[in-house]
Amino acid sequence: MRLAVAGKGGAGKTTISATLARLAARSGRPVVALDADANPNLSVALGVAPEAAARLGPVPPSLVSRRIGGAGLTKPIDEVLDHYSLAAPDGVRLLGMGAPAHADEGCLCPAHAVVSSVLEDLGSADRFVVVDMEASPEHLSRGTVRHVDVVCLIAEPYYRSLETVRRMAALVAELPVPRVAVVANKVRSAQDEMAITEFCDRHGFALAAIVPWSDEVVAADRARVPVVEWPPAHAVVAAVTALADELDTPLRSVNPAERPRNMA
Repeated sequence: MRLAVAGKGGAGKTTISATLARLAARSGRPVVALDADANPNLSVALGVAPEAAARLGPVPPSLVSRRIGGAGLTKPIDEVLDHYSLAAPDGVRLLGMGAPAHADEGCLCPAHAVVSSVLEDLGSADRFVVVDMEASPEHLSRGTVRHVDVVCLIAEPYYRSLETVRRMAALVAELPVPRVAVVANKVRSAQDEMAITEFCDRHGFALAAIVPWSDEVVAADRARVPVVEWPPAHAVVAAVTALADELDTPLRSVNPAERPRNMA
């Protein structure tokens, strides 16, 4: 399964992406995590040491070639993983899109082409692939993630975050992506849960999981420890585990009275 995680800046995309990747790897699945943000932070969230993360380089655009129906890699995906991925805890293999090295150096068009080609070729094997997207809708407007199987839109329970989800969902609807799921994150109260549930019901979005607010997520980040390794954040990890289970089944709208609560 190829999964892209999107949403407004600060919504929790990277934390959820990293936690999903680590949980999937612990279940025995081969996992590739793709940091598709020009301001990369996925390595830290996965638990890669800073000195090791500094060695992560992007897949070179020279490996992308035009083919019928779009672009693809000129080398087998396993060879690309062997040469350009970084080993993360639990056996996760991390790939990077690359960040600008200098100001005023131009657009990231080649980097987007690399991400799209990698995602297409990763579909040829039974892997769990998670893509941590940037806050911008550019990955959608460019069709960079057109080859994923699911887009998870991370929603916080306030207007600007929900509006971002609505706008991104409209863009995803124009791509050949089979499934879209909304994940409610940083939910502090029943009122927060109701706000996102009503939003999803109103727009016909599938609400896949409810992740509670936890000060321990901030504490784990301050300590540079992945959430999945921070025992006090167990409620958040449990909610993301439920999300992983839900993603393995057809996403559906659930009556709020029947949805299991993940609130701490």
